[in-house]
Formats: sequence, structure tokens, C-alpha cells
Amino acid sequence: MGKNKLRKFAEMETLDCVFQFPYGTLHEGGCPLRGRWREIYFKNDNPLVLELGCGKGEYAVGMGQHYRDINFIGVDIKGARMYTGAKWVEAMNLTNVAFLRTDIDLIEYMFAAGEVDELWLTFPDPQMKKVNKRLTGTRFLDRYRRVLTDGGIVHLKTDSPFLYTYTREVIRLNQLPLHADISDVHGDATRGTLPPDLATLDTIKTYYEHQWMSRGLTIKYLEFSLPHDIALVEPDIEIEFDTYRSFHRGHVQTDNP
Repeated sequence: MGKNKLRKFAEMETLDCVFQFPYGTLHEGGCPLRGRWREIYFKNDNPLVLELGCGKGEYAVGMGQHYRDINFIGVDIKGARMYTGAKWVEAMNLTNVAFLRTDIDLIEYMFAAGEVDELWLTFPDPQMKKVNKRLTGTRFLDRYRRVLTDGGIVHLKTDSPFLYTYTREVIRLNQLPLHADISDVHGDATRGTLPPDLATLDTIKTYYEHQWMSRGLTIKYLEFSLPHDIALVEPDIEIEFDTYRSFHRGHVQTDNP
């Protein structure tokens, strides 16, 4: 491990907005903030929103700046990336944004049933060949609703036609309440057809979003509810794979190989 990463990891231990718990702690006694994030850290009763796979935390921080009456927690396993967002929070003295370094598979150890109001999935790897790793797949949706309020909201922002099409089919097949379906976020913003209550979809952009937009790719958005009483069914359909990048996140294929 490089010295720069080691320095970041050491500094993150000193940042009040960053939380990371050893596996032993979670399995023995659980996360000490589980069910008490509002009480212990945020010290308010405001809604709690998670950004899963937050990377550098651009979205969690941006949303935290815009919505001061909502609590945001960026979740990611990559501590070196999260360090950037944590330093922004510290510099801006944002008291409604925190970061949690953990695997998404451990989310139930971190949050109590019904503790979370909404989830954001910002540019996750579409996992075109591995449905069990797809963050909008039924395996993960079932896990999310163990911590979400009944009917809690899930937001997906993606550049991937594959993931967009797949998630729409998950929503349709399971008859999940759909609140927004936008196939070209920034195009709608330019045309003035983006709903006013979704204006931050255009103004808050992640590192990957800038990358895909620079190549002329459209950004898509889905917003849907996740009721607790629905037996989720996995779609069995063929969807054309994305062709503009390899299966490894961030390794972009050129248009003219």
C-alpha cells in the first residue's frame, strides 16, 4: 500500500464525520450507532438518506449542501476515495453529512429496521454478467428494505443503458411504485422539461458523471418506492450489453478501437 493511502487512512481515523468498524466489532456487538444515528451523531430527527457506493462523496456532499434539513451518509468500502468527501465536509463544516466505510452487504449491521428513509445509487457498476452483484437486483433490494421505512424511496442515477433497462424491468415486474423515469436528465434540464423538484439531478454531478457526459452519453434517472410486503421476483429477460466500456468500472473503451 502506498504511503499516500496510508496517510489518508490514518487521517480518516481523526475525522469526526467518518465511521469505520472492524468486522469483529460488528459481529460481536454490532454497530454502536445502529438505530441511533440521528440521536448520537446528527442530533436531530431529520430524514436519513444513504448514498451507497458513494466514491468520493460528491453526491452526498452536494445534497447535504442543498438540503440542510436532511441527514446524508455516504457508504463505500474504498477509504481512499471517501477521504476526499470527508475533507470537504470538514472544510465546509457540514453537520448533516457523514461517511461510513463498510461493505454494502453489511448494511443491516449498520442501520436498524426502518431507520433509513431513502437510498441513492449513483453510477454503480452495472454488473452486466453478475446479477447477484447488481445494486438494483432483487438480492440487494431485499437487503435495502430491511433498513428502509416501509415504502422507502430508491433513487438510481446511471449512464448505463443496460442498468437503466434492467431496473425498469425490475420495477415493472414487481409493480413497484414508480415516481420518476427520466432517460436524459441533462437534456431535459436544457430543454426546461426537468421537474423543478428534481433540479439537483442536473446541478450535482459526480466524477463519473462528468466523465460520461464528456463523451456525449446521456444520464438516466429512476425513482421508485420499495414496499416491504412484496415478494420480489428477478426478471428473466435478455438485455443488450453496453458497448462503450469494458466490464471493469472506469476502463472506458474508445469509440474507434
